[in-house]
Amino acid sequence: MGVTQIKEWFNRFKDGRTSAESEQCCGRPQTARSAANVERMRNLVMADRRLTVQEIAEEVGVSKDSAHALLREDLNMNRVAAKFVPKLLSPEQKDLRFDVAQDLLDTANTHPGFLNTVISGDESWVYGYDPETKRQSSQWKHPDYPRPKKARQV
Repeated sequence: MGVTQIKEWFNRFKDGRTSAESEQCCGRPQTARSAANVERMRNLVMADRRLTVQEIAEEVGVSKDSAHALLREDLNMNRVAAKFVPKLLSPEQKDLRFDVAQDLLDTANTHPGFLNTVISGDESWVYGYDPETKRQSSQWKHPDYPRPKKARQV
């Protein structure tokens, strides 16, 4: 033990300190890797998969590098670029579609002329032009989700 350390302890005891234990130091700053931040990020990404790392970081209140690390390591998500991403319906979306179909069926049963007002066709061809760049069309994907399909011009 050095003389400097002994002098420092002597001065601390002289000022009224009663213990030789070190005081709590501020030390290393608190990490952004908390359960609350991870959950907030998960909710943000699930609400809008096309958010950028910068937008997520600003919303959660962490640095861009921390947000990227949390997305990659804790949420196990990758950024994939695809124009068309196949949509698998969530249980809530399936329930909503069922409710809408049930409402249409009830309306058709209660109003006999309802189906005469519906216009339908058997086939439609639409040329789609999407001016988005590859980066703008990218979104976050979890490994359990299906791989997005590449865009094809028809």
